[in-house]
Amino acid sequence: QVQLVESGGGSVQAGDSLRVSCTASGGTFSTYAMGWFRAVSGEEREFVASISRSGNTVYYADSVKGRFTISREDAKKTVTLQMDSLKIEDTAVYYCAADRENHGNPRRSYMYQYWGKGTLVTVSS
Repeated sequence: QVQLVESGGGSVQAGDSLRVSCTASGGTFSTYAMGWFRAVSGEEREFVASISRSGNTVYYADSVKGRFTISREDAKKTVTLQMDSLKIEDTAVYYCAADRENHGNPRRSYMYQYWGKGTLVTVSS
């Protein structure tokens, strides 16, 4: 069983940068593919970014490509999402997720078995 805790959310202005992190406990972190999703109140979670177990394969939503960077540090059991050039439409609760099966489409939320509780990112003008 893996527990995921996000941190680093906050309020920033458009154009600023922010880094959110997710730290895992339990399980073997290096065997999990990891993903970030986000949700605006009342809407479904949307894919943001994912990273494979090895860290060699990453995917991004088109809306964040070129602005966000996902990375992992297995020794610290942490996955990080660096968000640059933030836009007002990036405002959402950001969730970290872990996939132990490592097959299927990492852009689909149903591929992930474990989820954090989320951290709020607010971008204002």
